[in-house]
Amino acid sequence: MIEIKKQSLSETFSVYFDKRMLKILLLGAISGFPWVLIGSSLSLWLKEDGLSRSTVGWAGLIFAVYAFNYLWAPLIDRIQIPYLTKKIGHRRGWIVLMQILILISLFLWSVIDPSENLALVISVGLLIAIASATQDITVDALRIEQISENEGKSMAAGAAMAVVGWWSGYKLGGVLSLFSADFLENLGFQNYWQLTFLILGILIILMNIGLMFVNETVSTERQINQKENDQLIAGKFQNSNLLTKTITWISGTISGPIISFFKKNGFQIALGILGFVFLFKVGEAFLGRMSIIFYKEIGFSKSDIAIYSKTLGWITTVIFTLLGGLFVIRSGVLKAMFLAGILMASTNLLFSLLAWSGKSEILFAIAVIFDDIAAAFATVAFVAFISLLVDRTYTATQYALLASIGTAGRTTLASSSGALVDWLNGDWGVFFILTAIMVIPSLIILWIIRNKLKINEK
Repeated sequence: MIEIKKQSLSETFSVYFDKRMLKILLLGAISGFPWVLIGSSLSLWLKEDGLSRSTVGWAGLIFAVYAFNYLWAPLIDRIQIPYLTKKIGHRRGWIVLMQILILISLFLWSVIDPSENLALVISVGLLIAIASATQDITVDALRIEQISENEGKSMAAGAAMAVVGWWSGYKLGGVLSLFSADFLENLGFQNYWQLTFLILGILIILMNIGLMFVNETVSTERQINQKENDQLIAGKFQNSNLLTKTITWISGTISGPIISFFKKNGFQIALGILGFVFLFKVGEAFLGRMSIIFYKEIGFSKSDIAIYSKTLGWITTVIFTLLGGLFVIRSGVLKAMFLAGILMASTNLLFSLLAWSGKSEILFAIAVIFDDIAAAFATVAFVAFISLLVDRTYTATQYALLASIGTAGRTTLASSSGALVDWLNGDWGVFFILTAIMVIPSLIILWIIRNKLKINEK
């Protein structure tokens, strides 16, 4: 279990200068960048091609893939990629394979017209989501393996740097996407989004070059532990055949971590934890899914969105992620979670003011900056929270499971965001108020179970 200990400001920030943190930063960026492709870029591409808000919202269902990536996590742990595993390592081999699939998908998007073949566009987007969700499993494992188990301060700092990296990949990728699309559109290219996707492919190639500088240690301990666990389960069967081997494999890799989680926390508290994780960021997801459509509808250009929402947002996110990590370390994760929920709800209300006031660059900048502060703080607190909940025996699987449940809440429920705006007849102010209210159920659950959570914050 990761222990987050109180320490001085200088001690906390000094650990960020460990050279391993730069590698973790890159790994975070690799995870965050694909969300630009199937998030804001795809949404704006479809909207500018004449598709409705509801269609754009429902297209976001492809994000649901992230909610289930834990199901095939055992395959990634066990299956070695031919040629790549030998040449660059097991973890990096999987990441590079998924990056290749994303590159192929971007090329396919560059030759498709969504108004003529929407189904194919969404299918390619689904392929990107599957590849991205799959690489996230490996990225998280490789990130954790950069730091030894007994380095508590470095592990906490690594969590913050991973968040900074994720937002860097997401925000800076968004800047490149929006500026490229705007520039190509102004030059008169009708297929400016298709050309933009080719430009984004170059960024993926550069990330893969950087990945080669991330160390990967060769260890057989994981395989040995898997075999020992399988042998214990197999011993309960009288015969050994294909069916019993299959049951043994599934039980050892999936049911074991789940049983451990419920046994450790108790059935009711475990359900409370799962409910909180599922609901905590639903309001933010509703806002995030429709935000770029809202910006466009009230009159902001793609360049405006790139400057205020992406560039300024990224700078704010980096600063307040590091400060948020410091707050979690010094004040405790539960206090941080409650404060994060209140901040998310409060900053969503700023978008209501922007909606009612009309186009205002000052209000736009204020709303985006404060929303990014809240998002950065909430993400660091959330990562620390679920890290403290996992059983050390099943850290990777339980972390993936909890993270996936959180993603499920954000993706499945928020897919109706466009339909909600349409139902409100385009009343964006009321929409953002509703997104603020959505955080309340999760905070009520956390308040009820707060004293019964088995977490170590020393």
